[in-house]
Amino acid sequence: MSGAHETGRFTNIGPNEVDHVTTNTEAAEIVGRMLADLRAHPTEWENHTLERFLDALESSLKSLPWLYRNRGEDFPDQPTWKQFAEALIMATGRE
Repeated sequence: MSGAHETGRFTNIGPNEVDHVTTNTEAAEIVGRMLADLRAHPTEWENHTLERFLDALESSLKSLPWLYRNRGEDFPDQPTWKQFAEALIMATGRE
């Protein structure tokens, strides 16, 4: 980040890349890719500290039903590994 008004970015994992996540192993692979991206670019994420990430994760988890509604999708009654991965990715760049 070079400018005073620039903000950080999300992890380098696109939202469509979590569509296939149905197991804990696939979710773990997403987390591993997130970790590799953070290590390669330690200050580029909007929420690159644990405190900022956890704050954004809380907000991301709370907003998942609205995300699904905005996409015209039903929010599942039971949590899924896909939702977990989506929330983790959202938390990397959520302001």
